[in-house]
Amino acid sequence: MSSIAVPVLVPSRRAWLTDLPVLLVAVVWGSSYLAAKGITTTHTVVAVLVLRFVIVLPVLAAAGWRRLRALSAAQWRGAALLGLVLSGIFLVETYGVVHTSATNAGLIISLTMIFTPFAEAAVGRVRPSGVFLAAAALSVAGVVLLTQSGGFTSPSTGDLLMLVAAFARTLHVLLMARIKSVQEADSLSLTTVQLGSAVAVFAVLAALPGTGKPPWTAAAGFGAREWGGLLFLSVFCTLFAFFVQMWSVRRTSPSRVSLLLGTEPLWAAAAGIVIGGERLGLLGVAGAVLVLAGTGWGRRAAVPATP
Repeated sequence: MSSIAVPVLVPSRRAWLTDLPVLLVAVVWGSSYLAAKGITTTHTVVAVLVLRFVIVLPVLAAAGWRRLRALSAAQWRGAALLGLVLSGIFLVETYGVVHTSATNAGLIISLTMIFTPFAEAAVGRVRPSGVFLAAAALSVAGVVLLTQSGGFTSPSTGDLLMLVAAFARTLHVLLMARIKSVQEADSLSLTTVQLGSAVAVFAVLAALPGTGKPPWTAAAGFGAREWGGLLFLSVFCTLFAFFVQMWSVRRTSPSRVSLLLGTEPLWAAAAGIVIGGERLGLLGVAGAVLVLAGTGWGRRAAVPATP
């Protein structure tokens, strides 16, 4: 998402009031990995996903009911397809978080910012710039160090799943850009249909044997901590985050919003270390620094060079 920002003289206080909610979205998204890890086990992944989105879906549907009814059949199909991809992203991410640290999860998933320009360059048959390739190499080196902070061994299952999730996020972005029917769809309606499609997938999986506890069984076993974590994921990481993005892009540039949201991996690492008590070790710290530097550098150099 990019735009040519027109210079506007905005009072610093007003700019800060606009940026602060977006920065809070980055904070809650970064914290979401630790929250998901705290309430989810291998046997409750599907149940937690059903509960997380069932809580907010009626609110989204009610808020955008008129615009939902105005969607064409092609837009419904396109959004539903994106929802299927989205369900895969959430499944892989959540299983990944269960099997790795919240810090690793947040930092590895940030590689989406590197994978997406690579994928766009491949589709458009253009060559990425040398600066971007250097930034990508820096990020990959960082992930290698990050996942080997306890000594050089095979990456954990969770690390590999988060890597798959980063590729899946890239696919989702590319599909959003290439499915013509959804490009003019209302953002709220598009998100609602996607989440509805994802919830349908989760509900089907929950009904199958061998996919863990049913949602109602998992919910019955939740205490105050689990319900607090679930509501945090539903209300703040989904509902609040979506509406802030809609609100902010109307008051500032998409590039500015993207820059602020790009701090998500930093907050994921902070939450994992400060709140979760996770430890990286010297290699892990070096890897985290390289990932943050590489993805930040890569985002600024993501415009491909001409062939």
